[in-house]
Amino acid sequence: MDRVGPRTRSLLAALTAALLAVPGITALSSAARAADADLARNGGFESGLDGWSCTANSGKAVNSPVHGGTSALQATPAGSDNAQCAQTVTVKPDSQYTLSGYVRGSYVYLGASGTGTTDVSTWTQSAPAWQQLTTTFRTGAATAKVTIYTHGWYGTGAYYADDVSLTGPGVDPGQPPAAPTGLRAGAVTSSSVALSWTAVTGATGYAVYRDGTKVRTVTGTSVTVTGLTPSTAYGFQVTAVNDAGESAKSATVTATTSAGSGGSTDLPTHALVGYLHTTFANGSGYTRLADVPDSWDVIDLAFGEPTSATSGDIRFKRCQATECPNVESDTDFKAAIKAKQAAGKKVLISIGGQNGQVQLTTTAARDTFVSSVSKIIDDYGLDGLDIDFEGHSLSLNANDTDFKNPTTPVVVNLISALKTLKARYGAKFVLTMAPETFFVQMGYQYYGTGTWGGQDPRCGAYLPVIHALRDDLTLLHVQDYNSGPIMGLDNQYHSMGGADFHIAMTDMLLTGFPVAGDANNVFPPLRPDQVAIGMPASTNAGNGHVSPSEVTKTLDCLTKRSNCGSYATHGSWAALRGLMTWSVNWDRYANWEFQRNFDAYFG
Repeated sequence: MDRVGPRTRSLLAALTAALLAVPGITALSSAARAADADLARNGGFESGLDGWSCTANSGKAVNSPVHGGTSALQATPAGSDNAQCAQTVTVKPDSQYTLSGYVRGSYVYLGASGTGTTDVSTWTQSAPAWQQLTTTFRTGAATAKVTIYTHGWYGTGAYYADDVSLTGPGVDPGQPPAAPTGLRAGAVTSSSVALSWTAVTGATGYAVYRDGTKVRTVTGTSVTVTGLTPSTAYGFQVTAVNDAGESAKSATVTATTSAGSGGSTDLPTHALVGYLHTTFANGSGYTRLADVPDSWDVIDLAFGEPTSATSGDIRFKRCQATECPNVESDTDFKAAIKAKQAAGKKVLISIGGQNGQVQLTTTAARDTFVSSVSKIIDDYGLDGLDIDFEGHSLSLNANDTDFKNPTTPVVVNLISALKTLKARYGAKFVLTMAPETFFVQMGYQYYGTGTWGGQDPRCGAYLPVIHALRDDLTLLHVQDYNSGPIMGLDNQYHSMGGADFHIAMTDMLLTGFPVAGDANNVFPPLRPDQVAIGMPASTNAGNGHVSPSEVTKTLDCLTKRSNCGSYATHGSWAALRGLMTWSVNWDRYANWEFQRNFDAYFG
């Protein structure tokens, strides 16, 4: 039924005609509508995380669930991180904007900061299905950029976001910058190449390409590309970027990595590493070196220990007959070392262990460490050194926040001492390390005392040592045992007792990871031939023992990318060096189960 009479319709028509007759009304409204645009970049996450930056590497693009298109954001809060994903957008001053997006999960936030007026956010306590969040703000008189973000809440699990938009007046971004010039290679190692180039006018950042693939983005005019393979030629290019886009690529510069020495110690392709109790006895009993089966490729003599925690004076005191009735004589022990070496095995002195705290707090302690360790190596004719610093041997000072440039004396002095020993004995010197997960993989979440202090200063404290010696390091075999839950690259916590823990921890070493969640401070991956997986030989040897079938599952997943569990690796590494165990003695006690499984797998 028509409830508007003819006279009313005539009046409305007359008013409409009068308004349209006013000059500029139509043009103004059309121009206003045309000026509004969606300024968010990749708001539907169809291009992964392009344009977005997520704290603690907490976000990733997923294909389900999605609100629109084929992708959405999944981000997982963990520890002290709320999984914020953000991007910075160029805006007009003194202008009105509407921020909108669809979210799923508990306690999900959408907001804008740096508005120049009142920063805004909106949130939902619970969204089991997609829920739209919308808020508005006005920019300040001098505001040219704002940051839009979404985040979850601490410990609440993963959340999802999709179709994020920022609608309002657009800004002419101008032209992309010119291509960089002057690209040149600087220092080259077996795993890294330093690059630098000339600054480009109007550029706000630069993208670095290796053999055509973007590998880094930086704001300065230099970078060191890491994670490279020894004796390999690489082509590098750089582009300049700003709000308008990306320039053409620069001319290519080629650099060839050096041969390196860490992997040149003629180990077999797949090696079995074990610790031999040589200074003490326990429930596993004493095993003579000559009685160690030929399957063991690297034998770590446990342990050399300091005269005091800070002396640096390392002594190797073999087990006495009163404690180890079947101990061999020094003459027979040294003969067994030579026999193992003649058979192609490596025999090392392992320094530290659970009871051997070593803190090189001074340069005097550093020098004593070098001389005392050298004496042990020379006296017994050993092939090298294993660093098994545990407990409070390594920790970071409060102002020591960059693993690439450490300043803490106990770290700096250890690095210097190990470099001195490597230089003294040459390329065939075997250098291995056996840190606990707390000192390595924990660095993905926490490093030292943290930005605000209060964290355990030992978090990630091995990372600067490993990084500084990566070109000299023969093997890193992290102890995947006696460990608490550790967050993997999937941003989920993993606990001991199954293949997933070993897979996740090893994937971190072979993929690399941002330290303390800083995407601009990445611990580069190690070569697979530098990595062995540390496991207990039996249930008596330590917490975290897994059955032979779980060991096999671990190796299948990492070397063949098959038989994997819930953790998805970032690659497969057929050249993975092998396994380490604590210990030879405990494996003998368990009827050589660990050794027999290794032999059966690798042949």
